[in-house]
Amino acid sequence: MLKIGITGGIGSGKTTVCKIFEVLGIPVFYADPEAKNIMVKDELLIAGIKETFGEESYFSDGTLNNKHIAGIVFNDEAELKKLNALVHPAVFRGFDTWEKQISTSTPYTLKEAALLFESGSYKMCDINILVTAPLEVKISRVMQRDGISAEQVKARMDKQLSDEEKVKLADYSIINDEKNSIIEQVYTLHKQFLEKVRAQ
Repeated sequence: MLKIGITGGIGSGKTTVCKIFEVLGIPVFYADPEAKNIMVKDELLIAGIKETFGEESYFSDGTLNNKHIAGIVFNDEAELKKLNALVHPAVFRGFDTWEKQISTSTPYTLKEAALLFESGSYKMCDINILVTAPLEVKISRVMQRDGISAEQVKARMDKQLSDEEKVKLADYSIINDEKNSIIEQVYTLHKQFLEKVRAQ
């Protein structure tokens, strides 16, 4: 079973692309939502967060104190790196557990992660896909989706690697510019991946 990573900058539409792969019967592990789940279930991670950011990182009912964590990490790059260093290995463990539950007849799985390259998890995948879109398209999408200003979108983008840097690490790219058909691009890749699996 091939492990395929898929990523893209904010507003690139990587989730939409993943949904098309799901329609084709490919299981997708969504790392970012899963990370939130893991942060309240993985005992090793919970202990690490409490030790690093204080017992008040969790409420008495076991839920995460998002406000407390955000107040520490959002304006401090060093603290954010500490959090990521705790969360990313836990997400890797979560992905491994998830993949073991997938049927062996499944040709390949997708791991969708915003920080696929930044976290280094792309190295654990056999193939990596980058979803790209023109800057103005991405900004417009995020402004509409999240109701924020262009400046706020750009500030978020600055926290991620640029597409120019990511494309050097990707094996394939999907262009989501609202001109090229993403369905056709996904289907073409899907056929190529199935051929790779058959050739193994």
